[in-house]
Amino acid sequence: MLAGELALAGVDVAIVERRTSQDLDGSRGGGLHSRTIEVLDQRGIADRFLSAGEEHPNTGYALIPLNISDFPTRHNYLLALWQSRFEPILADWIDELGVPVLRGREVVGFAQDDTGVDVQLSGDTSLRAEYLVGCDGGRSLIRKAAGIDFVGLDPSTSWMIAEVEMDEEPEFGMRRDSVGTHGLAPIENGGLVRVVLTERDVGHTDDPSMSELREALVGVYGTDYGLRSANWISRFTDMARQAASYRHGRVLLAGDAAHVHPPQGGQGLNTGVQDAVNLGWKLAQVVNKTSPESLLDTYHAERHPVGARVLHNTMAQVALTTPDDRHQALHTTMTELLSMDEPRKRIAAMISALDIHYDLGEGHPLLGQRMPDLDLHTADGPRRVFALLHDARPVLLNLGEPGGFDISPWENRVRLVDARNDGGWELPVLGEVAAPPAVVIRPDGHVAWVGELTDPALPDALTYWFGKPLEAHSRQGTPSES
Repeated sequence: MLAGELALAGVDVAIVERRTSQDLDGSRGGGLHSRTIEVLDQRGIADRFLSAGEEHPNTGYALIPLNISDFPTRHNYLLALWQSRFEPILADWIDELGVPVLRGREVVGFAQDDTGVDVQLSGDTSLRAEYLVGCDGGRSLIRKAAGIDFVGLDPSTSWMIAEVEMDEEPEFGMRRDSVGTHGLAPIENGGLVRVVLTERDVGHTDDPSMSELREALVGVYGTDYGLRSANWISRFTDMARQAASYRHGRVLLAGDAAHVHPPQGGQGLNTGVQDAVNLGWKLAQVVNKTSPESLLDTYHAERHPVGARVLHNTMAQVALTTPDDRHQALHTTMTELLSMDEPRKRIAAMISALDIHYDLGEGHPLLGQRMPDLDLHTADGPRRVFALLHDARPVLLNLGEPGGFDISPWENRVRLVDARNDGGWELPVLGEVAAPPAVVIRPDGHVAWVGELTDPALPDALTYWFGKPLEAHSRQGTPSES
């Protein structure tokens, strides 16, 4: 996703990928939440994923279903789509954008200086880059080599997960016992069974063997159901750790390299995609010399609190699903609470990432929020807000009378759109908000400024986020914030 964002901005980018093909063993991430689908919609590629997945009206918190079909978004559902299917679709988009993928290689070291990073690759090769972004997972070599601390909690629970063939039809569904929660589910079009088992011991470091899987099945169900073979077997834990900083000089982190947490709520892949969309346009502007390097500091400032919140809510979910009587009493109480509208909307908006608010200062409730995908009337006909973001370019959306602001000093970077909207403005959790006269929408879809076109803070906001005005168009005596 990050490579696509950079390519859209005209940045020369390459992906170093240790895998030799796009094939992915295991299911890993199992769904796309609303905000992630919105992000893909902002780039005009959401339909590719929607056609491959299955829409469900519920998201979940600690195995408590939360219906989001009444949420104010076009994508008020969870899209069931395994990562093994998500990645190839995304890879096709990257290929269309002409991004080279160096397969069968991995970063083994690097050295950075004032102008760039020398990156050593496996196979005794190297490359020179202005910036290096580590998207290399929870055991990130790049994070370790950069000396960035990975702070948090060691695992307290371990799960075994597998995709298997069985001679007998098993007992499908969830089961709880004194060890934890277990589950068996059929896999569509293949006769395979997906297995998730809570383990008694936590200290494992390697992937489990067939004999361990067989023993665990017998321990929970009293039989292995004629376990014949496994396409893959793995394990995961509730370890929760986060990089102390998402940036060290010219080295940045995103996705699992920046944060690992329990899988409850299915937020890992989604958080990584949203990291990439926050970072991409900022890094592109710095590389293109449009913005100062300090713009990259806003990546950590905005995304680190989001990652910390994901760690927090997943740890809470692990506690709520602990099988002892006291925790189950708490789970029952939480289930009752989440049956009420206000708590349901608040927690579901958090899980689906529709409530993310970047702290951009005081002002209109929209400031720092995701921009709603409104239906607009423009001189070119009806348009959706998200359609204006397909090229990952910022937009100054004017909903008042045209001609109130001279965009020419930023016209090579910011698109001015005069439009009319006849509907209401509603945000998840916050509800209806007053329609603003104009907004600046960042490439990631978040609102960077709200006000009248005559507001003296508008030129300052455009300069802060998208660089200084072109000198040939610089206006003398433009008022600025005091």
